[in-house]
Amino acid sequence: MTDTVLVDLTDGVLTLVLNRPDRLNALTDDMHMALRAGIQRAHDDADVRAVLLTGAGRAFCAGQDLGDRDPRRGGPAPDLGQTLETYYNPTLRLIRSLDKPVVCAVNGVAAGAGANIALACDIVLAAQSARFIQAFAKIGLVPDAGGSWSLTRILGEARAKALALTAEPLPAQQAADWGLIWKAVADEALMDQASALALSLAAGPTLGLGLTKRLIQAAATNSLDEQLDLERDAQRKAGRSADYAEGVTAFLEKRPALFRGE
Repeated sequence: MTDTVLVDLTDGVLTLVLNRPDRLNALTDDMHMALRAGIQRAHDDADVRAVLLTGAGRAFCAGQDLGDRDPRRGGPAPDLGQTLETYYNPTLRLIRSLDKPVVCAVNGVAAGAGANIALACDIVLAAQSARFIQAFAKIGLVPDAGGSWSLTRILGEARAKALALTAEPLPAQQAADWGLIWKAVADEALMDQASALALSLAAGPTLGLGLTKRLIQAAATNSLDEQLDLERDAQRKAGRSADYAEGVTAFLEKRPALFRGE
């Protein structure tokens, strides 16, 4: 893994920091692969109990780095569909399918695919100064990295269309008021609050948290009957876990539970 994504595992939290601050953490092919490797590690490493994703410097992520796509250089038009299939879509699918909580701390501007990568995470906190921008319309493209999916499901068609068609920046507080993110916090408090949240989740019953994540993600397309069946199956698995036994025992003994994610 390169230094375009900084990686640290402490107390069960895998912290991934997008690290091209001089380019507002705009994504390159190398950076894509480093980010994907980090999320894949969260899938594979049992010591990882939660993930915290953020950016270095004054931005979270400005989306794709367009420096290598200058049409003035000539040559054939790029196949951006292939770019999505090769780089973006696998990473988005890894984030959504991870059976562990993913916290995103949006420390500054989140534009284009950068905004939509943030929205793929489970809990999003943003600095008050942060802005979410569906910048695609400014360069003749369509929302990608799951943006057309997440915006529509979270905000509804009217707001999703307005944000996508105008590319108007959405301030962090308004994003929170609309329910697009969990909360907006003071800039200086962002990382402390995001780290504390990730640590709390990592110390929790992460098997049950992963099942909860799957239930909520499935609810958008399931019928009530399908969801009830899914809840039944998930609860059966959770009820047989060591974490459930520990949680009940700790409750009865009036002490903090010591969960292992099992």
